[in-house]
Amino acid sequence: MDAELFPRSRTEVTPGAVHVPDWLDAGRRRELLRACREWARPPAGLRTVRTPGGGTMTARQVCLGRHWYPYGYAPTVVDGDGAPVKPFPDWLGELGRRAVRDALGEAGDEPYDIALINFYDGDAHMGMHRDSDERSPAPVVSLSLGDTCVFRFGNTETRTRPYTDVELRSGDLFVFGGPARLAHHGVPRVQPGTAPPELGLTGRLNITLRVSGL
Repeated sequence: MDAELFPRSRTEVTPGAVHVPDWLDAGRRRELLRACREWARPPAGLRTVRTPGGGTMTARQVCLGRHWYPYGYAPTVVDGDGAPVKPFPDWLGELGRRAVRDALGEAGDEPYDIALINFYDGDAHMGMHRDSDERSPAPVVSLSLGDTCVFRFGNTETRTRPYTDVELRSGDLFVFGGPARLAHHGVPRVQPGTAPPELGLTGRLNITLRVSGL
């Protein structure tokens, strides 16, 4: 395999945006997967997100700390079962701060308090968008589990080119902050059947950690 012949290394995709392959070790991947399965249970569990125009996102989502809906945050699942959102655990915030230190070399003063967890099956994708509903400019931390995806990281001005396509595999970390914090990004496709068999996951989980500033 190419990955064995040419090991992947830390890459700065653009100033403020860094990809760190295999950042999560096998034990932490299993721990995160177990936690995601618990968080996905109702109430306030995994849901289909409906857009204001009447469409639906193909990736399903569950939130921690505060509930995201297009385009804001709430303490309850206002576009679902109405239940209070599940709490954001301290250990997940510590993981986020460590991710930022490892990727960007900075610690950050604000604690992470929100997680958006998206589940992608083989046909799911995510259109180009910006994470702009938070009041804090702290970096976004993205963790991948399961199937490999193409992650498209663009610019702050437009949803179109220039952009860079990055292959995110299970265990990879991607952090974007500073001048890249409001860059458009998306997932044009997932590669079904590429998850490590030992993980026991069919599909892709993406855990994004954010500082709300709320």
